[in-house]
Amino acid sequence: MTEERRDLAALADEYVLGLLDATDAAMIEADMEHEPGLRAAIAASRERFLPLDLGVEAVIVREDLWGLIDISLPSKAGPASGAAAPANHNRTDGWKKIAIAAIAATVLMAVGLSYSLMRTVDPLVVAVLVNDTGEVQAIIEDFGNENATVRLLADFEVPPGKVIQVWTLPSREVGPVSLGLIDNARSVRLEGPPLPAPRDSQLYELTLEQAGGSPTGRPSGLILAKGLARLAQ
Repeated sequence: MTEERRDLAALADEYVLGLLDATDAAMIEADMEHEPGLRAAIAASRERFLPLDLGVEAVIVREDLWGLIDISLPSKAGPASGAAAPANHNRTDGWKKIAIAAIAATVLMAVGLSYSLMRTVDPLVVAVLVNDTGEVQAIIEDFGNENATVRLLADFEVPPGKVIQVWTLPSREVGPVSLGLIDNARSVRLEGPPLPAPRDSQLYELTLEQAGGSPTGRPSGLILAKGLARLAQ
């Protein structure tokens, strides 16, 4: 599948949303190796749909879903005899096509609506975290209401039995508070404890802790990155 055969932006969206069949998806993955335009389009699509990916929990669809839909529709069987049978069969097939199309349209509309709503929610603060040499390692967006997202921009080596823990410092009186753990993920949505609304220059930090998190409830491991928040504009 080449760039000329299909609109790249639409193709990238279909690939990222998982709407392509296995054959087309495999062709896309093969073409990405030598088509930089396709790689760029897919990267841009993933970036656009990232809020939806972070904000919606995965749901496993039952294997018998389509079977249940099938038996709930009018039966294929027509009258035992007579010329009306072919017409009835065609009518049944038509209803099935309409039902399947309606289900697909509903799913796509829900995805689009969810993404649209997610895009309207802006973070209260954004923190760029750097390591001890000043290299950017991660970005944290804190939305308040115990919700924050973390994007890792560097490849961290996490040894077995260790985990990355995310911290913030609401105030010196409160002390550092854990927002959650990151386990083998590039980007993650965290739901931390109830805290005051994040403020300008609030400290955020990533540390390497024992599996399950710091046993002391305070940062105790190697500091991987840290940074001060800025109010989102």
